[in-house]
Amino acid sequence: MAGAVVITRPLAQARPLAARVAALGYAVEVLPLLEITPLAEPTELLAALERLTSSAASASAPSAPPPYYALVAFVSPNAIDAAFIHLKTVPSGVTWAVVGEGSRVALAAHGVASPGSHVVSPLDAARSDSEHLLQALDLAALDGKRALIIRGDGGRELLADGLRAAGAQVDVVPAYRRAAPSLSPELEATLRRLLAQDNDWIITSSEALRGLHGLLAELDARAPAGEIPCVVSMQQQHLIVPHARIAETAHNLGFSRTTLTGSGDERLLAALQSRL
Repeated sequence: MAGAVVITRPLAQARPLAARVAALGYAVEVLPLLEITPLAEPTELLAALERLTSSAASASAPSAPPPYYALVAFVSPNAIDAAFIHLKTVPSGVTWAVVGEGSRVALAAHGVASPGSHVVSPLDAARSDSEHLLQALDLAALDGKRALIIRGDGGRELLADGLRAAGAQVDVVPAYRRAAPSLSPELEATLRRLLAQDNDWIITSSEALRGLHGLLAELDARAPAGEIPCVVSMQQQHLIVPHARIAETAHNLGFSRTTLTGSGDERLLAALQSRL
């Protein structure tokens, strides 16, 4: 059976990429390995956005006070979309920061883009992470200023730690919750079907890859003796990943067929086309 391109992003981000992959003539499977859900009570987010909009509404006027937050950083497109559900006006005088090209596109979709807004992202578009975002920021200018980081519930602390080390006062607020899907009979059938053929798996999150590994280990734990383990079958699949950290996670989980592309859908698509 011919293989497919398996797109494992959360559903909202998977669909646009799936359309572009299908347009290239590939069979596409959308298999979200992270479920994104809104917070039941986004109290911290709402309070932070209120501080942002109330103080920055007139920050462009010569005599206006500076905005409450000098910097607002988003760690993912999901964080941007979750915040802009509540952010009805875009405050001026704020530096906006994103870690990757997908987030830059998502921010632009909400009307925040250069030259009208000051948007900072890693200087090398192929390196989408907090480390390279910190290198792109004017950290000296943030000494004594307030910064807001909007992200999922939980996550890496490197960006917040780096800003605090530069002297910034940092608020970190959750905007959504993410979790691996439960192993339903439907998901089990899909996984077994996909593992029966050789596919290209687009994996854009270490967390998603670890979640997939956990789901397959759960299948193996209840499989009859003598059956080829699902984890072993998955380790023989080809992964396409945009970041070295995800490639390292794949290596640690026993994957040997991994292509590292760098950030951005264009690079993911180029990696697919190079396999023709």
